[in-house]
Amino acid sequence: MARHQHEQHQLIYVSSGVVATRTASGAWIVGPGSAGWVPAGVWHEHRCYGNSTLHTLGFTAGEAPLPAAPAVIPVGSLLRELLVAYTGDGVAGEELRHLRTVILDRLHGSGGGPLLLPQARDPRLACACRLAVADLQQPLSLDQIAVGAGTSTRTLSRLFRSELGMTYPQWRSRVRIFHAMIDPTAGVPVTETAYRNGWATVSAFIDTFTRVTGCTPGRYRRQ
Repeated sequence: MARHQHEQHQLIYVSSGVVATRTASGAWIVGPGSAGWVPAGVWHEHRCYGNSTLHTLGFTAGEAPLPAAPAVIPVGSLLRELLVAYTGDGVAGEELRHLRTVILDRLHGSGGGPLLLPQARDPRLACACRLAVADLQQPLSLDQIAVGAGTSTRTLSRLFRSELGMTYPQWRSRVRIFHAMIDPTAGVPVTETAYRNGWATVSAFIDTFTRVTGCTPGRYRRQ
């Protein structure tokens, strides 16, 4: 979906498939069991992977239940059913208003820790990030990508911390998880997902994926 913005705040619940959302500040993944929050006026674009089903709700400034910054929030079983019912057919009038009231109540106070990939601004850092992502199966050291980006290891290490808020190993781990969340939509098995994204063993991949996303790769793939 081409880059665009909305006059209202938007909540995007993904009941199947995966959606990657990108803004000027970075990108994040919204998959089953979560919803993306995009505040009004924020330029963004979506890319869907797999057989994606989206449910979108708009909110005015006065009723905005979530922060003024983009976020990913967890969607439990009750909120999931509410969102599907609200955006489905056959509901109108007083019942629709009642559903919206309950949805707003469930959303207030919701918080999320999105798998955010911050956008690099410095050209040297952006080049280094592209080099690292080009082939995740081959782990490149900070020294190697620094050479490719035409800068020093020390400078590049500083840029990762100052611009992206994390070290190079932390950023690379996040990138690998980001891609591992997309692979299942193309039917890629767990074992292949692990190796193609640079994990030495499947068990190490499962441990990292579960710790970051809150569910195992197998369960995520079934969802």
